[in-house]
Amino acid sequence: MAMVRTMAEMQNAHNVQVHPEWRTQGYEYYRAIWVECAELLDHFGWKWWKKQIPDLDQVKLEIVDIWHFGLSDLIRTGKLDESVGEAMFAVETTVAATANQLNSGDVAQFRAAVEALAESSLSQRLFRLEPFQRLLEALPMSLTELFRLYIGKNVLNNFRQDHGYKTGEYQKLWSGREDNEHLIEILQDIECAAGEVPQALYSQLNARYPG
Repeated sequence: MAMVRTMAEMQNAHNVQVHPEWRTQGYEYYRAIWVECAELLDHFGWKWWKKQIPDLDQVKLEIVDIWHFGLSDLIRTGKLDESVGEAMFAVETTVAATANQLNSGDVAQFRAAVEALAESSLSQRLFRLEPFQRLLEALPMSLTELFRLYIGKNVLNNFRQDHGYKTGEYQKLWSGREDNEHLIEILQDIECAAGEVPQALYSQLNARYPG
């Protein structure tokens, strides 16, 4: 539960940055989730009329985006409890028992898991943990990896807010690449103590940002 609790604390802090009273604003997190599911499939590939190679780095970042919104919904509705930590730990156990890579025969299953999560979000207008678990297991993506990428994306989200994301001043393209791509590159190369990662990451984003 420790990783989930840490992510929840970071998510609440970011949401407060967006709006101090975010819990009572009626934000449609379910809508953000199914839209992110569509973006995820675009990065993964779904077109049968052309060759597509999954961009798994971006697929995983889209999953992290979905978790941002799902976590927000769990916090807002008071459903973030010990059962969430237990469920996410079960994902860690399941993924650890696999080869930890997506096999060609699992591609259809993964796409189906993405669509199941989108469908549950649309039909119930809330985030359900079970289809999200199935999505992680189908890729597969462990809780540890989700946590590492969540830290990175949370820092990027805060960086965006600090540089005018909400007012439309933020530049998402840097040197012809999206900020998400820069984030992945920095995360792969960063070397420091775990507690120093957020500040080091923010500093490196700031060094690359053209604004």
